[in-house]
Amino acid sequence: MTPQRYAYGDDPSQFAELYLPATGAAVRGVVVIIHGGYWRSTYGAELGEPLAQDLVRRGYACWNLEYRRAGNGGGWPATFDDVATGIDHLAVAAAEHGLELRSTTALGHSAGGHLAVWAAGRSTLPSGTPGAGVPVVPLPAVVSQAGVLDLRQARELRLGDDAVENFLRAPGDPERYRLADPMSAVPLGVPVYVVHGTKDTAVPLSQSESYVAAATARGATAELTIVPGDHFAVITPGSKAWESVVEALGRAADTANPVPPVTG
Repeated sequence: MTPQRYAYGDDPSQFAELYLPATGAAVRGVVVIIHGGYWRSTYGAELGEPLAQDLVRRGYACWNLEYRRAGNGGGWPATFDDVATGIDHLAVAAAEHGLELRSTTALGHSAGGHLAVWAAGRSTLPSGTPGAGVPVVPLPAVVSQAGVLDLRQARELRLGDDAVENFLRAPGDPERYRLADPMSAVPLGVPVYVVHGTKDTAVPLSQSESYVAAATARGATAELTIVPGDHFAVITPGSKAWESVVEALGRAADTANPVPPVTG
């Protein structure tokens, strides 16, 4: 299947690719795929392509999002502006293809998990903050695949060769780090489904555990599914870990677009 590319800015990294199910097939939901790579330009949207190809066969429309990363103009605030604008630009593609965006889930791996959960809390950000404002495309649910969900802990552990400071810079600006941290937005008003591998050495399981513990303690809906495999098992179609991700996407789609009760 050949995706359709949409530019949402002038930079070469400001684009997304739309994958659609076969003509006439029912659309299960829309998935915004946000790739990882510790926010570095070494890694790109090609990481999301196998996920989109698998999910589109399962009836999902997929928006595989690229964005500026550290090393190619990204970081604070560019990456956050790109993710917000890139998700909102999905509305343009949806209008062209008649997609219903009510059941839209953000799916993010690693650093993309961080960005997906951050994006779901955009409406709570202070005015003037990168990405703040009422989203054009709201995210009724999020699925995080081994996401970096606790930036303070990640920074203290120096994960990814100091990836957090490389991404955000300004180590003496605690407000920047607070606004970028998904932990600061707890409790989110939407469900967050978290999938993490037991043998993940790139992003430790504690990242997901600490987020889910904090969210549930504040009354939010957050669920952790621990799966076999390493950091990449959750983005490997055909693996048991990936099937758990697909199940989480199904729950997310049902949450965002519940089936009406049968009456009569």
